[in-house]
Amino acid sequence: MSIGPTTTPPASPALAAPPMPFTGLPTTLAWQGGEDGLLCILDQTRLPLETVYRNCATVEDVWEAIRTLRVRGAPAIGVAAAYGLCLGLRPHRSAAAEIFHARLDEVGRYLCACRPTAINLAWAVRRATDAARAAGPDSPTAWRALLETAHALARADAAACHRIGLHGAPLVPEGGGVLTHCNAGALATVAWGTALAPLYVAHAAGRRFRVFADETRPLLQGARLTAWELHAAGLDVTVLCDGAAAALMRQGAVQLVLVGADRIAANGDTANKIGTYAVALAARAHGVPLYVAAPTSTFDLSLPDGRAIPIEERPADEIRRGLGREVVPPGVLCWNPAFDVTPAELITGLITERGIIQPVTAETVRAVASAT
Repeated sequence: MSIGPTTTPPASPALAAPPMPFTGLPTTLAWQGGEDGLLCILDQTRLPLETVYRNCATVEDVWEAIRTLRVRGAPAIGVAAAYGLCLGLRPHRSAAAEIFHARLDEVGRYLCACRPTAINLAWAVRRATDAARAAGPDSPTAWRALLETAHALARADAAACHRIGLHGAPLVPEGGGVLTHCNAGALATVAWGTALAPLYVAHAAGRRFRVFADETRPLLQGARLTAWELHAAGLDVTVLCDGAAAALMRQGAVQLVLVGADRIAANGDTANKIGTYAVALAARAHGVPLYVAAPTSTFDLSLPDGRAIPIEERPADEIRRGLGREVVPPGVLCWNPAFDVTPAELITGLITERGIIQPVTAETVRAVASAT
């Protein structure tokens, strides 16, 4: 493996969106150099105590980074996979067309198998491979189309997330409380985030509110990542155990729930980090609106409902060895699905870069998600 720490952070990519309205957050991922460059990622497994960057010089490096959650979040792993495709095809950019395109299919399948639930990964790989095929039989030209497409996807992600923030910011209650689950912020995207983008836009406009971040077992993305980036941005954030969310709602401290998504079916059923379904049930029981924020690249209109969404199962050791030591008795089994599916009827609205889908039905989803 050629993956390893870098000595300097990556330069911020040229984004087709206004810059973040604060400083203090590092770049999640960026391509460094020209055609012979590499992908530099922020290693999120080292947060919040260390800020470490890693160079990915091969497709295997990118696969490992995605699989081990060094880079994570549906939009971010989609962009990372597009750059991984570039790295996997670079040794073949001068090969005959049939060799190049055979390798293109092989590398694409390899990357798509890495994490099956988040549709953005397969969507980004498909966009890049389609661009390479459309470039014609000349392999160097096709490879440059891959790199140009990866750059375009990175810019588009930043722009889409900023628009999600603009559409969602009016929902943020002045003086109220907002609950979020897992991390769907700047760390999960190229910039701005999805579920946290409305909070950043509202905060920049002067609105004041309190954010409650579920710790998000078993890997604590809420405690380690969401709380870290919100605190760095100057927002008021409090971490709570996942099991405390319903009690917090019962106290009247939460007026809005904002979560992200890894795949949204045609009827609006949404796959997100495990525990989101429980949050949605509690929100419905206490009359708290729950909104899902995601770009339209996260929609999978080929799936009629959430029952067809593949759910990734993570290693049992993520539960067994939580908190840095063995916490489950030897011989006891662990079940570790990474995601669950929240039915559309529990979702108040879907915040996309094209606007808010509300009510959430197959008709309203298709009208927005299938628009060109």
